[in-house]
Amino acid sequence: MKASARDAGLSFRRSRNVRERFIGGALFLCAATSTLVTVGVVVILLTETIRFFGEVSIVEFLTHTRWEPMFEEKHFGVLPLLAGSFMVAAGAALIALPVGLLTAIFLSEYAPPRLRQTLKPILEVLAGVPTVVYGYFALTFVTPLLRTVFPGTDVFNAASASIVVGIMIIPTVSSLSEDALRAVPSALREGAYGLGATKLEVSTGIVVPAALSGVVASFILAISRAIGETMAVTIAAGNLPNLTLNPLESIQTMTAYIVQASLGDTPRGTIVYQTLFAVGMTLFLITLAMNVLSQWILARFREEYE
Repeated sequence: MKASARDAGLSFRRSRNVRERFIGGALFLCAATSTLVTVGVVVILLTETIRFFGEVSIVEFLTHTRWEPMFEEKHFGVLPLLAGSFMVAAGAALIALPVGLLTAIFLSEYAPPRLRQTLKPILEVLAGVPTVVYGYFALTFVTPLLRTVFPGTDVFNAASASIVVGIMIIPTVSSLSEDALRAVPSALREGAYGLGATKLEVSTGIVVPAALSGVVASFILAISRAIGETMAVTIAAGNLPNLTLNPLESIQTMTAYIVQASLGDTPRGTIVYQTLFAVGMTLFLITLAMNVLSQWILARFREEYE
């Protein structure tokens, strides 16, 4: 009996070890696949970008103010695309950051639990709306409204794109900021209340500064999404690589150019084809830097409260 029980125990442990190895192998395969896909994307981008800079000076690419790769007389200054991308991102940030942060403060500090459980999912529905819907909303509603106030506004303009992208990224700011605010220890709030502070003073003077790194990380993630937004910006802002500071004029962003060039019959191996990868690599490096910065800030935030 003892030998039989011992054999059954050994058999159970062996089968459990086999299952654990299988699960570990499957998880490793998933991680390896994700890593290989990322490496593949980077290699392809880097290969074509190197070929592009073999024909075009990187100084011209980064400093010249005309972007006309599809014309007979070609110009490859990416500054108009960079300016357009950053203009839309800055306009979206002006809308989303304060609204998202104030929403997070309300949900974290003021809203009753039942109201919070209702409002937060409704707010996050905004993140699930297809971006092309936002683009047509900008074109058919926001732009006509802007042209009523500012008659000289172009049909396609940066302001309209900024407004809808700002609405799009509000859930990112509010959700991540609320998580950061709720992670602040209750003892800080209770100590402030014990000293006679009001709820507003506790929220703005104690909780927000304590969660500042998490809030800043949410800002960076939201802005990086705004920079990488494609369809809404393509529909609302237009396809004119215009180096301007006027948000009422038509512009072109890096993502919009990639869409424009990809829709045409661009022959593989040509300089126009390679511009897709050069612009894509520029966008990749910008968003990568912003995401790394946000992860570093979040890591600091976690260390402060562990």
